[in-house]
Amino acid sequence: MSLLPDDATQLTVEGSTVDFYTYMKDNNTYYQFDTSMTGPPEPMVNAMAGLNLIDGADKKLVMINHKSPGGLIAKIGENYDIAEEAIDGGKVKLTFSYKIGASESADLNDNSCGG
Repeated sequence: MSLLPDDATQLTVEGSTVDFYTYMKDNNTYYQFDTSMTGPPEPMVNAMAGLNLIDGADKKLVMINHKSPGGLIAKIGENYDIAEEAIDGGKVKLTFSYKIGASESADLNDNSCGG
């Protein structure tokens, strides 16, 4: 079962180690990746690469992961609005949204998980 819409297209994201896809929904551009089958540091590395794409309120990043990425949220949680939901198979889906006045100051170069 794919969590991607039928019109999603693959794109190249600098620094990523998994496939990224993009699609439009409700006048927003979404970028999505799945690190649910990878281990550290890949979820952090790919999230940081993807967050570089989120440069306005009309863009969102969707991360599918095997668990809630506590290290990532601790690192950039103040810089983005983050919605988390449980999905099939015990995985989580996180949607990162631009936070005006905060996302601009996120340090997206530090992609080590430190733990």
